[in-house]
Amino acid sequence: MAEFLLPDVGEGLTEAEIVAWKVKVGDVVAINDIIVEIETAKSLVELPSPFAGTVQALMVPEGETVPVGTPIIAIGDAAEKPAEAPPKVDIGEIDLSNPAASGGGEGESLVGRQKAERGPQRRPRRGSASPATESAAATQMQVQGAFAPGGAQSQAVVEADEPAVPAVAAATPAAPEFVPAAAATPGAVRALAKPPVRKLAKDLGIDIATIAPTGPNGTVSRADVESAASGGTSYAPAATAVASYDAPTGTAGQTEREWREPIKGVRKMMAQAMVDSAFTAPHVTIWKTFDATRTIEFVDRLKQRKEFRDVKVSPLLIVARAVMLAARRTPEVNSFWDEAAQEIVFKRYVNLGIAAATPRGLVVPNVKDAQDLSLLELAQAFGDLTTTAREGKTPPADMSGGTFTITNVGVLGMDVGTPIINPGESAILCFGTIRKQPWVVTGADGADEIAVRHITTMALSFDHRHIDGEKGSRFLSDVTSLLEDPATALLF
Repeated sequence: MAEFLLPDVGEGLTEAEIVAWKVKVGDVVAINDIIVEIETAKSLVELPSPFAGTVQALMVPEGETVPVGTPIIAIGDAAEKPAEAPPKVDIGEIDLSNPAASGGGEGESLVGRQKAERGPQRRPRRGSASPATESAAATQMQVQGAFAPGGAQSQAVVEADEPAVPAVAAATPAAPEFVPAAAATPGAVRALAKPPVRKLAKDLGIDIATIAPTGPNGTVSRADVESAASGGTSYAPAATAVASYDAPTGTAGQTEREWREPIKGVRKMMAQAMVDSAFTAPHVTIWKTFDATRTIEFVDRLKQRKEFRDVKVSPLLIVARAVMLAARRTPEVNSFWDEAAQEIVFKRYVNLGIAAATPRGLVVPNVKDAQDLSLLELAQAFGDLTTTAREGKTPPADMSGGTFTITNVGVLGMDVGTPIINPGESAILCFGTIRKQPWVVTGADGADEIAVRHITTMALSFDHRHIDGEKGSRFLSDVTSLLEDPATALLF
């Protein structure tokens, strides 16, 4: 029997969360079959199996964060008897962070209980884990409930979309009786649902504790979640349902006034990166408001061309092209201050990052060597990048090595912002919303007149250690000039 250790799928990542198992005990897998989905500090990643055989044990439950190198699954020969699951227990309906809820006594983990029920183990083969090692692994899994950013917690950390199990229940030796959600105040008990149903509810932004269950034994079914998402009567707005660390939900009609969620994964990495950047590079931000009417007209013409009909064409595409052209005249914006070497690293290539907001946090995947792509190829690359990011499956390689970033707050209706530079870069451009506004223009006769135009604002934040005001202003002026009149691209 071989154990698969959690690998480092990024660059020096130290831990990952088990999001969803794609296999169960007893399944037969082949090499490269997807067995588990994990969340690292950078993205969601699907792990393929390095072994072929029968799944003997899932060694880490869903929702648990473990260090790189931890055994997560055991795969053996088909002749080996898989570990039997406890009778009448559905792992999708158990709070694995609560030992008592797994049916064992105080301090007993689900894995430890499974080992006890299987009885004496036969002597392990060469290379397999010894009983002492397996016991240590079970103990490690038991204490993982205390593993969270900032150190151990006095109580188990819970997801924001599910109410916490009352602290008193965790201390009760006897296994608690699961009460169907319909038989108690919503949020008073943990809603019963399979992992795929929980994930669907989370992806749709629905608090599963607020859904009235109609499935077998009081479980929330996929149909219940879909009905809630479509405005069914069984769903109460998630904003009114909260989880508390210190006390269960109040009496009928009452909920706690605040809730918590653990800082982990992509959100944890984003927070640390922004703090490092803000307190390392001295930021300067400049703004410019300009007339983008001709860019809008150019975008409309591109949409009519047959080669662009299958891709999304937006002003962001033209902004990206303008950034790469303007960087030729001001290469400092596409450089990097190497503090350790006391050098400025100039780059002849542009790995263009596009900031994307996802349910798991802000990610900045980048298009490699964007300067070599045609306008059509760049549009296709943006489409692939956006789709993958929203699914949370951007590979770590696509989020490293960026040289310049664009953040588009215009899609959120914001005029502009003061963006923070991504670590490893020297500048970031914030693109605001485009609005129709009255604007002073010069008429054909040379006289000024008021006209309705498409107006927008851009902001550029840059590292003032090596990009002074003149260079930053020249770059932003070049970008906006290209957007005021895309034909000026012929001059670059």
